[in-house]
Amino acid sequence: MSYQALYRVWRPQQFIDVVGQEHVTKTLQNALLQQKISHAYLFSGPRGTGKTSAAKILAKAVNCEKAPVTEPCNECPACRGITDGSIPDVIEIDAASNNGVEEIRDIRDKVKYAPNAVKYKVYIVDEVHMLSIGAFNALLKTLEEPPKHVIFILATTEPHKIPLTIISRCQRFDFKRITAQAIVGRMKLIVDETGAACEDQALQIIARAAEGGMRDALSLLDQAISFSQDKVTVDDALSVTGAVSQGFLNKLARAVRERDAASGLEFLEELLFQGKDPSRFIEDFILYYRDMLLYKAAPRLEESLERVMLDEDFQQLSQEMEPEELYELIEVLNKAQQEMRWTNHPRIFLEVAIVKLCQLEKREKSGQSADIKPLMQKIEQMEHELTELKKNGIMAKDDGAAAAVQKKPQRSSRKGFQAPVGKVNEVLKQATKNDLIAIKSRWGEMLDRLVHNQMRSQAALLNEAEPVAASETALIVKFKYEIHCQMAMDNSRFLETLANVLFELLGKRVQLVGIPDEQWQQVREEFLRNQRDGDDEGEGFSKSEEDPHVAEAVKLFGPELIEIKE
Repeated sequence: MSYQALYRVWRPQQFIDVVGQEHVTKTLQNALLQQKISHAYLFSGPRGTGKTSAAKILAKAVNCEKAPVTEPCNECPACRGITDGSIPDVIEIDAASNNGVEEIRDIRDKVKYAPNAVKYKVYIVDEVHMLSIGAFNALLKTLEEPPKHVIFILATTEPHKIPLTIISRCQRFDFKRITAQAIVGRMKLIVDETGAACEDQALQIIARAAEGGMRDALSLLDQAISFSQDKVTVDDALSVTGAVSQGFLNKLARAVRERDAASGLEFLEELLFQGKDPSRFIEDFILYYRDMLLYKAAPRLEESLERVMLDEDFQQLSQEMEPEELYELIEVLNKAQQEMRWTNHPRIFLEVAIVKLCQLEKREKSGQSADIKPLMQKIEQMEHELTELKKNGIMAKDDGAAAAVQKKPQRSSRKGFQAPVGKVNEVLKQATKNDLIAIKSRWGEMLDRLVHNQMRSQAALLNEAEPVAASETALIVKFKYEIHCQMAMDNSRFLETLANVLFELLGKRVQLVGIPDEQWQQVREEFLRNQRDGDDEGEGFSKSEEDPHVAEAVKLFGPELIEIKE
């Protein structure tokens, strides 16, 4: 077969050709020049990053007739023989198919023989993590103290599967994923040399689809050249890689932003009609929003973007969206991706996910929830009215008028909320300390459940509140501010939800009775005064008057000056 794949034709023959691994090649070149060659190396890293190629280049460099050199000459008989595989002293072993003890014992028995054609006998063991435990044990002693003429080079994509006793006997070099920019540069060189015509954006798409592997990129480029007519276009690259175009993602993201579910489903139908894989598409969409989040956080780190190119539509859309909204979008898509892995109908979950995205509530840029927004509007209206009153001079120099203006809010605040004293006293008569402790122990969990039930603003009212007394059927909650107490007690939906949450946590129905702090002190003191001569004081809201210290304090100072705290 005369034709060879691009990744085989353009396999690196010198260290300078190994793209994106300068931290490895520079170290090896210095060791070659200083003649400090180790007896064993471990090359680890993702697929297609140049591990085996670097191993063969190292084998040529140590055996080159012009050694010591930083690069093999590729002209002497030793370099040419290693390149074409005709020299038997450089042995490549696939550990995936030769992973038994017998194969390793065979290597151990033959290492003692001197090389025939070159200076060093080099064993290149690919996918070494596939060896069995017995094979690793058989290799241990030979790997630690091989003959002077033997070099071991182990290559793997999963170094965590290799025993530490093997790793400690090797010099380890970690190959990293090749950046998209470096892959594009290498592909441009190959395209120019072969005479093929490719659009720059098509090369970008292929490089991003390769996920850091040069071999994968060259395979996709080879396929795209065969697929195209005269020139590799963006559409050819998208068809070969199975990726979705940037313009399509921009249109779908715009539909999600505008909460247009009909347009979103139409775009999705068009995509699936073209034969795109739903699982691949949802991954592209997650990466799209991920790149948008990274772009908003660090606009200069363009190389960190996995999927997108910074066109005008993408930049405009990223300016309109808030990070909190992007977090929510990614969370919905990630959940749909997990569900799609375990179903035979991934399209259904994908369509449901698009509808969910289009039905998410828009977030205000100020970060305020929908429940707080009407309250903020009311405050703004009151501030506007106050400004108008000042302009008209009503609150100016006239002391009588000022007093009249001040009296109105005081009267309205007194009328705002009056605690049901009779109901409070009934609860106090039945209150027990055990009931109060049970509610206090679940109070934080109760607040979390209210937030989960989309009642954030109502739950916020309870941040300055605390349970002070409880019986089997009722609960008294003291509010720091009277307005908070009134807002909570006037909201029937909130009271019903709170009762349901307490029922789930405690297993019993409890009625909530709210009372402002000032009124609670008065009602409590009056109740204590009435119960002083008896033993009926509830244990669920204060200490017993039978405490000798409390009794002595009451005798000395009188009950009006005494405040009992738990």
